[in-house]
Amino acid sequence: MLQIERVRLELDEDEELLRQKVSAVLRVPEGDVLRCWIFRRAIDAREGVRFICTLRAEVKNEGHVLKRCKNKNVSPVNETPYRLPDGVRPPDLPPVVVGAGPGGLFCALALARCGARPILLERGWNVERRAEDVERFWETGELDPESNVQFGEGGAGAFSDGKLNTGTRDLRHRFILKTLVAHGAPESILTEAKPHVGTDYLRRVLVSIRRDLEKLGGDIRFGHRLAGLEILDGRVVALEVEGPEGAYRLPAEAVVLALGNGARDTFEMLYAAGVPMEPKPLAVGVRIEHRQADIDLAQYKALAGHPRLPAASYKLSCHLDSGRGVFSFCVCPGGQVVAAASERDRAVTNGMSFYARDGINCNGGLLVGVTPADFPGDGPLAGIAFQQELEARAYAAGEGGFAAPVQRVEDFLLRRPSAGPGRVLPTYRPGVRWCNLWEVLPDFICEALAEALPILDKKVRGYAAPDAVLTAAETRSSCPLRILRGEDGQSPVRGLWPCGEGAGYAGGILSAAADGLRTAEKVLETIKNTAREGETT
Repeated sequence: MLQIERVRLELDEDEELLRQKVSAVLRVPEGDVLRCWIFRRAIDAREGVRFICTLRAEVKNEGHVLKRCKNKNVSPVNETPYRLPDGVRPPDLPPVVVGAGPGGLFCALALARCGARPILLERGWNVERRAEDVERFWETGELDPESNVQFGEGGAGAFSDGKLNTGTRDLRHRFILKTLVAHGAPESILTEAKPHVGTDYLRRVLVSIRRDLEKLGGDIRFGHRLAGLEILDGRVVALEVEGPEGAYRLPAEAVVLALGNGARDTFEMLYAAGVPMEPKPLAVGVRIEHRQADIDLAQYKALAGHPRLPAASYKLSCHLDSGRGVFSFCVCPGGQVVAAASERDRAVTNGMSFYARDGINCNGGLLVGVTPADFPGDGPLAGIAFQQELEARAYAAGEGGFAAPVQRVEDFLLRRPSAGPGRVLPTYRPGVRWCNLWEVLPDFICEALAEALPILDKKVRGYAAPDAVLTAAETRSSCPLRILRGEDGQSPVRGLWPCGEGAGYAGGILSAAADGLRTAEKVLETIKNTAREGETT
C-alpha cells in the first residue's frame, strides 16, 4: 500500500478524480491503480480555498512504481495497528475505574475486552438522565451538583463540540476513532484532519459503549461517588463509596483515578489522604462569540457559503510583552455557549455544538495563560481556589440564577459597561447580564485580553469586531494540578493509577481516551504479574 500526500482537490472537483490524480503522481496508467481512498482531508484557505488530501492506494507492481516514482510525497505504508493486550483471568478483586469520562470509559472498555471485568464508578448519571438534568438547568437555573455538564457519563466532553484532534501522534488514536465509529460516530472522523463528533452523536455513542461494557462483564455504577481511601502500608486496600442507598466499603487493589477536572472535592479528599500531587499551569478567560457568517467570510472570503465547505473555525495565539500567552481554545463553529457549573454560586462557561454545526454563532474560548505564581497561596489545591474565586465573581456579576456576565468587545476595549447586544446575540442560557468585565475578572486577565484582541484581529479579520460578545468565566480548560505517577503509571500510593485530563495527563477527548488505554495496559500487566506470582508460590 502507498501513501500519497498533499494531493489538491479543488472545490469544484469531484472525488472521482482522485484515481486520475494518483495515476498522474505515480506515473502509471489509471488502470494500474487498483484502489484508492482518502485517508485524511484538510482545508487549505491560505490562497484560495481547496482540499488537501492524503490518499492511500493499492497499485500493480508497487515496489517498481515506488522506485520509479521518486516523489517525496509518496511513501510505503508500514503502519502497525494498535492492538489490545492479551486477555487475563478476572482477578479476585476487580479493577475499579473512577470516572466515566473519555479516559475512564476507554480504560474500562479495554479492561473489559481483556477479561478483567472492571467496576466503573461514576458520581453522575447515565447520559439520558444527565441530558434531562442539564436541559432543566439551562432552562431554569436549577443546578444538580451531581448531574451537570461536568459530572456524568461521558464527562464534560458529552456537552461540547466533540473535537478529536490532538497535537500528538499515537497508534491508539486510530483505534479510538474506529471504536467510536463502531459505536455510532460519523465515519467522517476517520478522514477529517480536524475531526469532531458533535454532542448529538456523542450521546448516542456513549449509550452504545455502555451496553458493550455491560455485555463484557463490566459493573457500571452511576450515582456512586468516591468519598475516601483506605490505605495500608502505602497501598490502597479499599474505597469508601457513597451511593444512592448510602455509603459502603469497596475492597480494591487496582484503582484508576480518571477524574474530571471539576472533581474538586475528590482532589481535596485525595490530598488529605496523602496522595502526592503538584500544582500546574492552566488558562482562564472568557468565551467570545461571533456570527458564524462573519467567521466564514474572514476565512473563506469570496467562497464563503460554498456548499462543500463546513462552518469555518480558527486557531489563534499570541505572546504578549508581559510574557503571558493568549490563545483560542475549543472553538465551536455553529455552536452555543453553555452553562457548565458544577458548584452552587459559581458561574462557568463552555462551548458546545452539534455535528452539523449549523447554529448562527461561532464561539471559542479566549484564554490567558496562568501559572502557580498567580494562585492565592501555595500547595496543590491553590489553583482550585483561584478558579473558584473567578467563578464566584462571575456568578455575583450575573446577579444569581447562574446568569453569566457579558460585554461587547468594543465596550470591553473602552472599559465601559455594555447595555445590550449589537449584531451578535449571546447564546448562553439560562441568561446573561450586561456589565463591565473589568469589574469581574482580575486586572491582569483583562489587560492581557485587551492587548491580545487587536493582535488576533489582524490574523482573523473581524475577531475584535465591536459587537462580538465576551462571556465570563471560562475556567475549566484544564486541571490546575497533577496527581503524580511513576513510569509504571502508579501513584506513590501503590494501587492508584492517575489517568486522563483530571489527573493532569491529557488535554481533550482523544488524548484522555488514549491515556485511558495506556493506563489499562499497565493495570493489565500488573494483573498478569500478580497471577504469575500466585502460580509460583
